[in-house]
Amino acid sequence: MGDAIREQDPREEFLVGYQEETPLEIKHIQLEAGMPQDTVNKNLCKHTQDAQTFLVAPTKGMAYIHGTATNMTVCIEDSQHPLIIESGEQCSIVAKDYLDNHCPNWEKQLFPSKENNFKSASGKIKSIGTIIKEIIIPHGKGNIRLNPELVVLEDFHIHGFLLGTDYLRMYGIDIYNSKNRHITIGKNKGKKFSLDIYQRSAHEPLEELLNGFIEAQLRTNLTSKQKLSLPKMLRKNRPSFVIGEEPLGRIRGHDIELYIDVERPYQPMVRRPQYPESLQTMK
Repeated sequence: MGDAIREQDPREEFLVGYQEETPLEIKHIQLEAGMPQDTVNKNLCKHTQDAQTFLVAPTKGMAYIHGTATNMTVCIEDSQHPLIIESGEQCSIVAKDYLDNHCPNWEKQLFPSKENNFKSASGKIKSIGTIIKEIIIPHGKGNIRLNPELVVLEDFHIHGFLLGTDYLRMYGIDIYNSKNRHITIGKNKGKKFSLDIYQRSAHEPLEELLNGFIEAQLRTNLTSKQKLSLPKMLRKNRPSFVIGEEPLGRIRGHDIELYIDVERPYQPMVRRPQYPESLQTMK
């Protein structure tokens, strides 16, 4: 008989090659371990028929009213300011107009920086520097203090401070869009910070207010800036003025006492109206 053929044992291990990898820091390894799984772009349009469908759906044509802004009221330099938490912005920003109106002497805290490339739908936005603001986020079980560096934009209009993804990742701020929308900061997921809820129907456009003063007469010596600020002032204090639902107004000190007399003779407005004449009498 010839020599028997010796089968290769699959359990045998063969050393093909080894290349020493560059050492990685512990924080980089932990960061990659906590990242979500990567999706393969080439298989995005496959198996679309097996996709699950959510049964909850808003009324058609009314979906836009269910969204709310990710805003919260914070304390900056012993005064309250709105903070917008924006997960779609790569850096934290603030508008120059807002600093001029709400933060005096802010130019003394400005740090020069190189001109960054910021763009919007209307064109390129110019940055004039950076500023550091101490932000206090209030909470009943202990406040949180942040010191973000914000980019000051000149041709940009936003009411408040905008916190971008640069500090959302640094501080570990997560946004939860549950029934009661809130955020968490850091590893303490049990400490929830509530978000302000703004209803779109409560904010009327300024153009509607300007066109609503049909019978109003403004003084001729008012400047255009004063005429523009007048509707804002009236809108802010409109609960104190007479409106259709409350014709007596809400000003304290001008209360009116009304007495309704139920004894005869009745007042003219309280009397019952007379019966209409019959058709035969009218003829």
